[in-house]
Amino acid sequence: MTYTTFDYLVEGAIAHVRLNRPQELNTMNAAFWREIPEVFAEIDATPAIRAVVISSTGKHFTAGLDLKWAGQTLANKAGDAGRAREKFRRHVHAMQNTFTVVDQCRVPVIAAIQGGCIGGGVDFITACDLRVGSEDSFFTIQEVNIAIVADVGTLQRIPHLLPQGLIRELAYTGRRWTGAEAQAQGFLNRLLPSHAETVDAAMQLAYEIASKSPLAIAGIKQVLNAGRDMTVAQGLEYVAVWNAAMLQGEDMQAAVLAQMTKAKAEFADLAA
Repeated sequence: MTYTTFDYLVEGAIAHVRLNRPQELNTMNAAFWREIPEVFAEIDATPAIRAVVISSTGKHFTAGLDLKWAGQTLANKAGDAGRAREKFRRHVHAMQNTFTVVDQCRVPVIAAIQGGCIGGGVDFITACDLRVGSEDSFFTIQEVNIAIVADVGTLQRIPHLLPQGLIRELAYTGRRWTGAEAQAQGFLNRLLPSHAETVDAAMQLAYEIASKSPLAIAGIKQVLNAGRDMTVAQGLEYVAVWNAAMLQGEDMQAAVLAQMTKAKAEFADLAA
């Protein structure tokens, strides 16, 4: 499938989604919100893919929501205020789903960030499993600066990534948060000197993940994501049931044999 807001490449076991509207600062227009769910459906339907890298082009990763398009969606075209607000609620749910599909992708997703990652960009990367950034990267929970409560994922996912005091400072002030700060707080897994080195680091992480059992990786992601809404006891029971079901496969035997013989294990792809 051809996409208009990003390039989509598959390199071996790695899918690469590269935002490609640099002249518009990779703002998130109507096509972006439609195309991200489409490409992740394609990724989930391709068993050979074992990890995803999301990168960008130009000076900034993304300047966030396309405000001109967003303003058009706020217009009351339904006449009745109640009906207009019900329609807008469904519109917000559709936008939320754009990043929920990233969060729920069965393989790990790695974001490689350069320059500004603003507003919706933070929603996007908090839905990813890992984040690496260049030294010029910065982050802004921009919504407060335009009098909006961030509503497509940041406020729900970032509490699992950062301390509450810092989250509230960033959300209440909308200040610029540097890549160095983000790495020090554990938000970024790596901080690299340049954009190219950042993408390379993301690809290296992706290939390392892709070398592991895809069944184990899918299980780890599922258990970690499910655990966000569980008590410790519930999480322990969940992983016990998961392993009771999934350890019937061939991957554990192959991995143990490879460890014993100092060989490289080979694992079958997940089923479509």
